[in-house]
Amino acid sequence: MRTDLLRKTVLTAAGAAFLGGALAGPATAFAAPADKPAVQADRKGDRKGGDKNRELDVRYEAQPNFYYCGPAAARNALSVQGKDIDVDSMAERMGTTEAGTDSINDITPVLNKETGKDVYRSVEISDAKADEKQTDKLREDVMRTVDDGRAVVANIAGTAYDTDGGVHSFEGGHYISVTGYRDGGHQVKIADSANPDTAEYWMTTDALADWIATRGYSTS
Repeated sequence: MRTDLLRKTVLTAAGAAFLGGALAGPATAFAAPADKPAVQADRKGDRKGGDKNRELDVRYEAQPNFYYCGPAAARNALSVQGKDIDVDSMAERMGTTEAGTDSINDITPVLNKETGKDVYRSVEISDAKADEKQTDKLREDVMRTVDDGRAVVANIAGTAYDTDGGVHSFEGGHYISVTGYRDGGHQVKIADSANPDTAEYWMTTDALADWIATRGYSTS
């Protein structure tokens, strides 16, 4: 399985078997129980951005099956612009199958089709863990996109913790929308189609950057 932006994504349960780093099989997904750690601290000492905050109004919908996370994340992202697009239509345009949506590069063209030519672009975090430069860029991209009234769509994998200590585990990969920020962009608001009981939560930008690592996100 490739570990870059083009890696296949499926929504999987925590504890799905891995063989040599490859996913053995898909399953439905919910967060796995784990000890709650302290909220992850910023890896940066510079707190530029002050207390600037902004949240967009999401007309949330949960994904209807385990493999529609890509279309659902894009639909939720576009809802902040007042667009209401059928998720089946989006899945068809993205080439989504029961194996999921291949990469963020399949999401970006659909966002541009609905928003405007070349509004969105794909950004890769190719390393296994985001560095300070990549995290700063993500923070700037989220703030700029949200300030423009749009949401970011991110392809993530692994386990991350929100600011309340909640566990979000998608070892085989998943797509989410980023619909707001606070604390000058050092925390971001997530719209997550996987489970309506945890439809929205806050996460540090550092945690999100590491969650995206080896994959990518779509930003304007």
